[in-house]
Amino acid sequence: MAAERLKRPVARSLLTILFVLLAMCLAFSAPAWWVLLRPETDKPPGMPVQIEIPAGSNTEEIASILAETGVVPNAMMFRLRTRVAGADGDLRAGIYDLSTGMPFEVVVDTLSEGPPISYVTVVVPEGFTIEQIAARMEKELDIPAAEFGALAKNGADEFGRDYLSGHGGSLEGYLFPKTYRIREGASAHEVIEQMLRQFEVETATLDMSYARDHGFDLHDVVTIASMIEKEAKLDRERPLVASVIYNRLKRKMVLEIDATLEYVLPGHRFRLRNQDLRIESPYNTYKYKGLPPTPIASPGMASIEAAAHPTETGYIYYVLTSTDGAHTFTSTWDEFEKAKRKSKEVFGR
Repeated sequence: MAAERLKRPVARSLLTILFVLLAMCLAFSAPAWWVLLRPETDKPPGMPVQIEIPAGSNTEEIASILAETGVVPNAMMFRLRTRVAGADGDLRAGIYDLSTGMPFEVVVDTLSEGPPISYVTVVVPEGFTIEQIAARMEKELDIPAAEFGALAKNGADEFGRDYLSGHGGSLEGYLFPKTYRIREGASAHEVIEQMLRQFEVETATLDMSYARDHGFDLHDVVTIASMIEKEAKLDRERPLVASVIYNRLKRKMVLEIDATLEYVLPGHRFRLRNQDLRIESPYNTYKYKGLPPTPIASPGMASIEAAAHPTETGYIYYVLTSTDGAHTFTSTWDEFEKAKRKSKEVFGR
C-alpha cells in the first residue's frame, strides 16, 4: 500500500511536466505557424500576372517576388515547400506568365522547368551584307548591331570551321539568307552559329566539281555567288552572269563589277562616278584583277548554284537593258557598245 501511495504522486508529477511541455510547445509554435500561414497579399486568386525572375536570384529573393505579386500567399512557406521538394537552387530565371493564388507545388514545378521558350521570326533577305544583317538583328532581337557586326566581321575563328579559315576572319557571304525562328534572348554568337549551320545544310549537296576543275574552292564560289546576287535580278540570268565572271577571270581581265565598289563606298549609288573607279581598295574590280578578298553579301542558293555551275558561253560583257532587270550579254566590244546605246534609250542615261 505504501508503494502504491508513492507511485501516484510521481505519476501526477510526470503528467504535470508533460502538460507544461506541451503547453510551451504550443505557445512557441503558434507564432511560427502564424508566420508560415499568414497571407502577405490581399489579391484575389486567379488573376493573371507576369513576373520576371532575374538571373542569379536565390530562393529567398524568388519567394519575395512571388509573394509580393500574389502568386503565392506566403514567402516563407514557399521557401519551406521548395526545400521539402528538393528544388532549392533549381528555380530558373526568366519571364513567367502565372496567376495569383497558385498552389505552392505548381509554382515550384513551373519555376524548376524554366520559362517557356519564345521565338522571334527574323527575315534575312538574299543580298544582305553583314552590316544590314547586324541592323536587322538589333531591331528584331535587341542584339547591339556593333556587337553582332564585330563578331561577324572578325570572329570567324571562334566558330571552328575549316572552310572559314584564312580569309581575314570575316563571315561575309556565309550568313545564309533565310527566314529564321530565333530564340528570344539569343546571343550574337548563337545567332551566327544558327546561320552558319543553315549555310552548311543548304550547301551540303552542292556539286563543286566544275568549279574545282577551274581552280575555284568554296570561298571562291561564295565570292562569285555574292557578286551574282548583287548584279542579277532574274534567276535565269544568274548562270549567265557567272559565265561572264569565269570568262573574264580566264582571260586575266578585270571583272569591272559595280557591286564590289558599292560594297566599300559609303552609301549606295545607282551609278558610279569616274572618281569611284579609281579608289584604292582590293574590292575595286575596275582596278585589280581577280576576285575580291571576300564575298560582298550573302548569296542565295540560286546564285551559289550558278557560281558552281555557270552556263558555258563566250560572253564577257553585259549591260542592263530592260526595266524588268534583264541584261543584254555580248561577246564582243562592238556588241557591247550597241547594247549600251539600247540601255541609254531605255533609262535615259
